[in-house]
Parts: sequence; C-alpha cells; structure tokens
Amino acid sequence: MPSVKLLFTFLITVLVSCSKSTTEPAPSDTMYFPSNTDTSWERKSLSGLGWNSTAAQSLKDYLVQKNTKSFMILVNGRIVMEEYFNGHSPVTTWQWNSAGKTLAATTTGIAQQEGLLQITEKASQYLGSGWTLEPIDKENLINIRHLLTMTSGINDASDLVIRPNLTYLADAGTRWSYHNVFQKLMDIVAAASGQDFETYFKNKLKNKIGMEGFWNFGVIYKIYHSNTRSMARFGLLALNKGKWNNEQVVNEPFFNESTGSSQSLNPSYGYLWWLNGKSGAILPGSQTYYPGTLIPNAPPDMYAAMGAEDQRIYVVPSKKMVVIRMGNAANPATPNFALSGFDNEFWGKLNAVIN
Repeated sequence: MPSVKLLFTFLITVLVSCSKSTTEPAPSDTMYFPSNTDTSWERKSLSGLGWNSTAAQSLKDYLVQKNTKSFMILVNGRIVMEEYFNGHSPVTTWQWNSAGKTLAATTTGIAQQEGLLQITEKASQYLGSGWTLEPIDKENLINIRHLLTMTSGINDASDLVIRPNLTYLADAGTRWSYHNVFQKLMDIVAAASGQDFETYFKNKLKNKIGMEGFWNFGVIYKIYHSNTRSMARFGLLALNKGKWNNEQVVNEPFFNESTGSSQSLNPSYGYLWWLNGKSGAILPGSQTYYPGTLIPNAPPDMYAAMGAEDQRIYVVPSKKMVVIRMGNAANPATPNFALSGFDNEFWGKLNAVIN
C-alpha cells in the first residue's frame, strides 16, 4: 500500500499539471519571432493546424501555373508552407515592386517617433520651397501625410518623379491617385535624419528584424529586392503592429493609422498599404470608384503590400497569418498594376487549404 504522503504528493502533482495545461497556451499558439542571426525557423504542420493537407498540392500546382517563384505561409510566426519554383531558392533575391512602398511608409513612421519629423508638416519643410512646379500656395498645401496616402494632387501623367513633371492637378487632399511621387518620402526621411535613406532604413528597420536585401534606386522606380524569408520577416512585423519580439520598432498608433482607411476618397488605402473589407476602392491608373470589398475571397481584416507582377505580403490578424508570394506576373496579358485578378482567385484556392 502506498503511504498517505505518497498519495498526497501524487495528487498535488496531477492537479498542478492539469492547471498548467488549462491556463498556459501550447507553444505553437504563442507568437514566435525567428532569431535575427540564426537561419533556423520554427515550423508548424498543416495537419497540426487542422488544415486540409490534401488540398495543398492543388494550391502548389496553381502557383506554378501562375508563374510563382516562391510562396510562404506563417501562422503565429511559424512556417507552415515554404515552396520554391522555377529555379528560385531560399537565397534568391527578387524585386518587391510597389509592395516596397510599405517599407517607405514604415520608415517614415520611425522617423516621426524619433522626433525627426511630423507627418502633418509641409513636405517643403524638408524638400525646400519649389520642389514642384506648382504655384507656391498650392505646393504649400502638400504635407507628408498626403504623400503617404496618395492624395498630393500632383499631376500623375508621368511616373518619372522629376520637378518638371510635378505640376498642379488638384488641391492636396481632394484627389486620390496612385503615383510614384511617394518616393519623395525617402528624400524627406533623408533630410530629416541627416543621412541617406538606405542607411537610415538599414539601421532603424532592416537590421532590427534581421532582413537581408537592397534598394535599387533606378531613374523611375525605387525598388527593394530581398529573399522570400526577408519579405516574410517584414510581414511578421506588420502582423504584430510594428513590434518585433520585445522591441516596438515602429509605434503601434502609427501602424494602426497605416492599416486603416487614411481618407474617404479610397477607403481601401492606408499609408501605402491596401486594405480589404472596405466599402469600395479606386484602383491604380483609374479614377473610377468600385463599390465592394477589394478581394472578396480574402478575410475582411486582411491588409496587404501589393506590387506589380503580383508581389504580395498578405497579413491576416484574425488568423495570425502572413502569406508571401513572389514571382512573375500571374496573368501576363493583364496590365501589371499593383492589383490584378490573381488575388481573388488565389484566395479561393488558399481557402480550400486553410478552412
């Protein structure tokens, strides 16, 4: 017969164990951040999430058919799927195209939290008077926030951001138009910080989250290039509202502004982020307002970094999920604006796996 003392000890152990199992989340239910220096990255299986693993092959086949180079899904920061196609590899770099606009927005937010600028200030305070060819009274209406929201009112006839092209079309804040003039944010951050944009970006954002990659500052476009995991790292920062592990890289209020409707003209646009689940949208290259949610098949709380040829960072807070897609244009015959018909079709395929 066991002693009363042994039985008592056994019962206490069981009770403590039961209490821990009901009050402490399983490790895979907590948010995970990969080390900034270690290449290892925790994983979670499809079956462990209760997803439909039999539908995964159909999704992969679709991605190959749609000219995808790489694809990743993170849930709570852990890799659930990581696929490379058409000669791409984990170390291959690829262009983000306009998905990189969100890097510029986030870096601008960091500069604001450091007291280097305020987004309500006039752009000319950092770019100098006469940075456009607008009448000075019209130029003075343009603040930094207008550049973050695509509402500067500057003529959008040319993508080349040079002074002769920066002419008046509408008062700032009265017209939404997808335009490369957002690039002036990089000049503003450089002027405010006293260093070139790439150095500031590297020290304040890139290195903080362990990203690799480089900016290509071309004549027309300023495009970031990285491997797929670096893109996923930025997506994970976005999922956590600007927080990386124990550090708030960009403050949460600014990030919430970034991923909320920034103006009423195009409610599906934040601070260079695209937003799902809103009442309507204006698409790049158009002034037509389309009622209805941006991507009907995607979760309504999703926000996304979107670039030409379907470079994507989809962030879904309700599912604690980040989805990355890099590659060539999914539908080469369609115009390669920041949005294409790919998104809704893709989410239909993905839903068969995750639902």
